[in-house]
Amino acid sequence: MALPMQRCCARLRALTLPWPAAGYHARPRAWGLDRIYKPDPSDPETKEWHKGPAYEAKLYGRFGSASGVNPESLWPNQEQLRAIEEEEREWFPGLREMLNRVEAKEREMLRLKQERDKLIAANMAKMPQMVAEWRRAKRDAKQKARDEKARKERLLAQAREKFGTNVDFRSPKFQELLKDLEKEEKKKMKAKKRKQKEEEREAMEAVLSTPTANTQPTAPVSDSSV
Repeated sequence: MALPMQRCCARLRALTLPWPAAGYHARPRAWGLDRIYKPDPSDPETKEWHKGPAYEAKLYGRFGSASGVNPESLWPNQEQLRAIEEEEREWFPGLREMLNRVEAKEREMLRLKQERDKLIAANMAKMPQMVAEWRRAKRDAKQKARDEKARKERLLAQAREKFGTNVDFRSPKFQELLKDLEKEEKKKMKAKKRKQKEEEREAMEAVLSTPTANTQPTAPVSDSSV
């Protein structure tokens, strides 16, 4: 039954109207555009966003002088104006200040680049010497390792001569003997170095005490005019 009635209403609308019309009808607004809603600030039920100069500025921007808002009250006072100016100076600097900052940053970057280039040039100049020192240190390390290996083999040979070939290297007696041999060898090396230093000192004293060949006694000069 409902379907035939809908078809009948659609045909009637098509006959009475020159264009198709929708069947939806919106409810009218509680207050139209010609009415300005100005809440009472003293009313406890008034919302916070309906109070203050921000809402009044919104009303004045929408309805103009019909809103009843005094435009002079929307301007900031002296204290608010100083706060706005300070905020603008902090967060929105002028063009000259921004250019000065950019120039200072570029100068700092140029200075750092020049210092880096100088450091690279100095290191490149030192590169041959550094490579030679590295190779010399490598040779010294290899020679030290060979000397240490030869010393250990010599100590082991001395220990084998005393204990024999069939000896346990992990035995406490063998380890103690190795320590004694190492101490004895260190003493010999210290005595050798001490003797070498004494010989060098004696040679230096002998050189200093010997007069040079060019030094001869000078004869008194006679004055022929006397």
